[in-house]
Amino acid sequence: MSVRILALVGSLRAGSHNRQLAEAAVKLAPEGSDVVLYEGLAEIPFYNEDIDVEGSVPAAATQLREAVGGADALLLFTPEYNGTIPAVLKNAIDWLSRPFGAAALGDKPVAVVGTAFGQYGGVWAQDEARKALGIAGGKVIEDIKLSIPGSVTRFAEVRPADDAEVVGQLTEVIVRLNGHATASAAA
Repeated sequence: MSVRILALVGSLRAGSHNRQLAEAAVKLAPEGSDVVLYEGLAEIPFYNEDIDVEGSVPAAATQLREAVGGADALLLFTPEYNGTIPAVLKNAIDWLSRPFGAAALGDKPVAVVGTAFGQYGGVWAQDEARKALGIAGGKVIEDIKLSIPGSVTRFAEVRPADDAEVVGQLTEVIVRLNGHATASAAA
């Protein structure tokens, strides 16, 4: 049985380097892993408890919860917007944190990686995402990290999937997350 890793991308931009990184992860998934890129974060309304009640949950939020529920692990790709996590990714985490006690995110292994233009590669956003995910109930794998700085210049001519260093690092992230998901399923 293959480990299903669901990838969420915190940038909605079509040419996003984080989306390109996630697309590379789909192709790089080693045997025993299946990385699936989730589409549809843009359609999810901002979290509101008034609409998060039986019979009123928006279809896009339900689809996200079901996709995460069917995954063995999550891999989030986040840029850094003004020193923190993009709203679309934080909104997804908010929807996944509920319902209390039965959240789709509950105790699921999750890793956060990404790239950003700045010299630190988006580490502030990644740290904020890890914090939010942990509070929301995810099993954050703190030692799986990948921050790629200078995205605009680094990926101006070469896409992440064609950058040998990035390919090696991203493959290692997937292998390690796969191991955590396998161990979690066996426990």
